[in-house]
Amino acid sequence: MSTSNREGSLEAPTRHALNWRDAEFYNEASLFQELERVFDICHGCRRCVSLCHSFPTLFDLVDDSKTMEVDGVAKADYWQVVDHCYLCDLCFLTKCPYVPPHEWNLDFPHVMLRAKAIKYKQGKISIRDKILSSTDAVGKLAGIPVVVQTVNAVNQNKLGRKLLEKTLGVHADAILPKYHSKTLRKKLKNHRSELVADPTGKTQGKVALFATCYGNYNEPHLGEDLVAVFEHNGIPVALANKETCCGMPKLELGDLEAVEKAKNINIPELVRLVDEGWDIIAPVPSCALMFKQELPLMFPDDGDVQKVAAAIFDPFQYLALRHKAGKLNTEFPNSLGKVAYHVACHQRVQKIGLKTRDILALIPDTEIEVIERCSGHDGTYAVKTEFHKISMKIARPVVNKVKKFEPDHYGSDCPMAGHQIENGLANGKKTEHPISLVRQAYGI
Repeated sequence: MSTSNREGSLEAPTRHALNWRDAEFYNEASLFQELERVFDICHGCRRCVSLCHSFPTLFDLVDDSKTMEVDGVAKADYWQVVDHCYLCDLCFLTKCPYVPPHEWNLDFPHVMLRAKAIKYKQGKISIRDKILSSTDAVGKLAGIPVVVQTVNAVNQNKLGRKLLEKTLGVHADAILPKYHSKTLRKKLKNHRSELVADPTGKTQGKVALFATCYGNYNEPHLGEDLVAVFEHNGIPVALANKETCCGMPKLELGDLEAVEKAKNINIPELVRLVDEGWDIIAPVPSCALMFKQELPLMFPDDGDVQKVAAAIFDPFQYLALRHKAGKLNTEFPNSLGKVAYHVACHQRVQKIGLKTRDILALIPDTEIEVIERCSGHDGTYAVKTEFHKISMKIARPVVNKVKKFEPDHYGSDCPMAGHQIENGLANGKKTEHPISLVRQAYGI
C-alpha cells in the first residue's frame, strides 16, 4: 500500500539529526517555505490544538484570513506561532501522524527551533530573554550572600514585582524561584559515601549527580532529598566535579552556539564519570532530556555525547530499574494519603513510562491521581509578561484536576511545573517534589 494513501504512519517515529551547521539552515526564505508547508499540514489536521498556544494561534490566523487557508496568512505573522512554541516535543511524540518515517516528514518542534535559531542570528532577541536564559550567570550573581536577600525580597514584594514587570517584562503575578547563597554544590562539596556499589544488568549501582542550575541555585533541597533516598537504597552518590547549564534555556532561545559551549564543558566531565563506572542522574527532566535527546540530535557524530546519552537517567527511572532487579527498599513506614502527581512534558518525551507513579504506588495507603497534561510553564514562558496569562490558561485543566482530587500532597517531576500549579491553586498549599515525598515516606 502506498504511503500517499495513508493518513499517518504505523511505524515508530524517528528523529532526524538537526542540520544546524548548514548555511541553508539559516536561510529565512527557505524557512518560510517550510513553515508554509508544515502549517498547511497542521491546518488540515488540527489534532494538536489542545497541546499549547502555538496551534490555536496558527488556526486563528488561518480562519481569520481572506482565503481561510495558510496562503492567506501574512508571512510576518508566522512568528506569532513560533513565539508560542516552547519545544515541549509532545506534538511530535503524542499527536502528529505525519512524523518521520511518513513521507511528509513533519517535525514541528525542529522547524520551530530552526525559526528561533534564525531569529537569534538576526539579533531579534530581547535583553530580558537573554538574561532569563543565562541561568548560571543569574544564579551566581543572585546567590552572592549580600545580594541574595535583596533579590528574594524584590521577587516577593508587590512593588518590586511591578517594577520588574515594567523594566524587564517579567509578569508581576508569576512565581519566581528563590535563590540560595548556600547552593547544592556547596552543601555537597564534602559529601562522601561509604556505600559500595551493587550493580544490576542496567545500572552500575552508583550515581553521579548533575545538580542542574535550578537544583543548584533555586531548590538545593531537591538534590539533598535525592541523595538521601538513593543512599537509603544503598546507592552511593557523588557530585560531578564540574558542570554548567545543560543548555536547554539557550536551545529554547535559539542560541545554538551557546548550547555547544555548554556541551564542551559538561560532556568531558560526564564522560570521565561514565568511564569510571558511574551512572548519571539529572533531577530536572529538561536537563535529562537535553543529554538524552537534544545534544545527540545536534551532535550525532560525537561519540562522547552518545556515551553520556546512554548513561543518564531520570531519578525515578533509575529507582524503577533497581526495583525491577529486586534492589529497592520497599519498607515505607509513612503513608502519603492522596497525591496529585503531574507528569512533566519533558519526562514524557523521554519515553520511560510513568516510573514516578510506579514508585509512589509502592507506598502503603497512598492514592495517586496522575495528570498528563502540560502545565504551561516551560521555564521562562510563564514568567514573561506577554505569555503569563496564556500559560495560566494552559495550566487551568491541571489545576482543576488537583482541586477536584483534594490531595494531601501535589507536585511534579518538574519543580517549575509544580510552582505553576501552586500559582493556579492560590490556596497557600505548597508543591512538593516526588523525590521529597519518597523521602517523607521513608521517614529519613
